[in-house]
Amino acid sequence: MTQKLGIIILHGIGSQNRHFADDFIHELGKTFNKKLSQHTSQFDSELVIKPVFWGKVFENEENKLWENTRKGGKMDYALMREFVIDFIGDAIAYQPTLSGNPNYDKVHAVCADAIHDISEAAGSKTPLFVIAHSLGTVIASNYFYDLQYIPKRISKAVKGKIHHTPIEEGKTLTAFYSLGCPIPLWSLRYTDFDKTMIVPSASLSDYYPHLEGEWLNFYDRDDIFGYPIKTIDKAYAEIVTKDIEVNTGGLLTSWNPLSHLYYFKNQEIINTIAESLVKTWTFINLKIKDLNFN
Repeated sequence: MTQKLGIIILHGIGSQNRHFADDFIHELGKTFNKKLSQHTSQFDSELVIKPVFWGKVFENEENKLWENTRKGGKMDYALMREFVIDFIGDAIAYQPTLSGNPNYDKVHAVCADAIHDISEAAGSKTPLFVIAHSLGTVIASNYFYDLQYIPKRISKAVKGKIHHTPIEEGKTLTAFYSLGCPIPLWSLRYTDFDKTMIVPSASLSDYYPHLEGEWLNFYDRDDIFGYPIKTIDKAYAEIVTKDIEVNTGGLLTSWNPLSHLYYFKNQEIINTIAESLVKTWTFINLKIKDLNFN
């Protein structure tokens, strides 16, 4: 029996639905299978992937807010205003505070549920990969930061979702892939930037000695929400493996801020993540460290 790999996928700001990752999962799985088949025929069902549809936490309230504001009087740029409520509303509603924020806890509870599902399906020590877009990168970063640095401050509601297994306690966090990442903007909330989540987890070697993890950050130069993050400060320089510039979107979107919406469709990103998954899978299951994908 092989050791499967676990993956959670977090969407970004804006109007979403529970099928947001379907196409991406299909392409990632297909690419993973193609690359892995070069080295072994045992590649069926080796990835356990769980989308984290955290947008459901805010969906009803944002729709209600939009309807209520429309009753107040005529407003120009209606579509743009609805867009702003979807995008900016998520970010404002999620923000943690010193006195606590039920929305912050509800979002993190959705993350905990997804990781628990992976633990049940693939095992309590499953290596965990995190793929997050936009505000989802902030949510994922906060989630694992809380586990690593301030577990005592995690709410009872979230703790009730986290079982005492290595993967659910963040100990097998192996890799983080941030797409269109606005973390530099969120870092302004703090007086210094001397701490970041640790990737891979400091405990990963206890379960998989010599397994190498990574934090790859993908950004499009035309995306006003996505930034390089390795240069934020010394802490990020040490933890983030690499900032990778990509060109997302098509003919009408790749050259403007709408490129922010198309990271999940970018084949370069899919290929890069699939290669990392194959390298991890073969290292754990076949003891192969160096692979040639040419």
